[in-house]
Amino acid sequence: MLVCIFTGFASGLPLYLLLNLVPAWLKTEGLSLKAIGAFALIQFPYTWKFLWAPLLDRYGILPWLGRRRSWMFVSQLGLLAAIAWLGQVSPVEQLTLVIGLTAAIALLSATQDIALDAFRREILPDDELGLGNAIHVNAYRIAGLVPGSLSLILADHLPWTQVFLVTAAFMLPGLAMTLLVKEPRAAAGTPRTLRDAVVEPFREFFGRHGVRSALLVLAFLFFYKLGDSLCTALATPFYLDMGYSKTEIGVIAKNAGLWPMVIGGILGGIWMLKLGINRALWIFGVVQFVTILGFVWMAWLGPGDSTPARLVVLATVIAGEAVGAGLGTTAFVAFMARATHPAYTATQLALFTSLMAVPRTFINATAGWLVEALGWTHFFWLCFLLAVPGMVLLLKVAPWNGDRAATPAATGA
Repeated sequence: MLVCIFTGFASGLPLYLLLNLVPAWLKTEGLSLKAIGAFALIQFPYTWKFLWAPLLDRYGILPWLGRRRSWMFVSQLGLLAAIAWLGQVSPVEQLTLVIGLTAAIALLSATQDIALDAFRREILPDDELGLGNAIHVNAYRIAGLVPGSLSLILADHLPWTQVFLVTAAFMLPGLAMTLLVKEPRAAAGTPRTLRDAVVEPFREFFGRHGVRSALLVLAFLFFYKLGDSLCTALATPFYLDMGYSKTEIGVIAKNAGLWPMVIGGILGGIWMLKLGINRALWIFGVVQFVTILGFVWMAWLGPGDSTPARLVVLATVIAGEAVGAGLGTTAFVAFMARATHPAYTATQLALFTSLMAVPRTFINATAGWLVEALGWTHFFWLCFLLAVPGMVLLLKVAPWNGDRAATPAATGA
């Protein structure tokens, strides 16, 4: 469980840097909302990582570290360097280089996620998936407070070059974890050929579920986080448009977002041990669904001066999003881990998490256009409606009493 804290922190930091810090940086440097929204396309590696995941299942690159840990180490070292370099360039004068560096961060982060997800799945027994993934997700979101809170506060007092250097240094705990942990036993059995690593994970998944049920599972993976993901795509620019300063956003994100997220996530993970993953998907999904309305409320109130009452509104919205998205993601990640076969962990988890990332990457890229066309209020109502299909699909892929029949072991796989 301690290792899951470090896997979550290392995994979350570069993603939230792309989601929170980079948009705030670009906005303060004068780029338009359309340009900032289009930067979501930089995250395309998260949606295509299943294409190179078989390489991570088949090969190791540093034999002395082992198959999983070698990929973890190389990707983390690359992230440390790329994040530090990003702050040294100007998005106005060197936009091409900024695009290249953010794309490199996304590629390295997606590769790290493949290795970390497989590593975590291989060290957790099935009965600890819920709690282990709850801890991972909470650490993942706590990592988001570095670029989403600390770095924003620092940006009001330090130049961006130093802000990005400080942010990059937070990759060091992940590197230390990689060097100190042992290679999991399950990682010792590699696919015999690259063809086996590419073909067999997909054959096993569709064979276990049947084509129709497998496609429903994949559709669910696409839709479950769609509304929640889209509504937070431009959260920091939205808060800035509502009249809040970067320091206010950072301080409130730290205080109103951290404790509800941590306490709710840990209690959710423990609760999931009793509920089972299916029921948790239903209950936590409803919370995730309803908290989107907080953004509708803030947009309806409109921009204004930072009075104590308005700071309470910001705190309420941030806390609600932290609890809703945190709980929903906790159950969702546990569901994906449970759906994998132990022999093909990296590739199958990469496929599942790629589908999860499609809304965040391609659909979120339209957020700037949608906001300019609809306005903030109607945009958030649209996000609320887009959250409905994922909940409806639960009837088929995760029925209320269907936990026992959902695992590969239970189906004879």
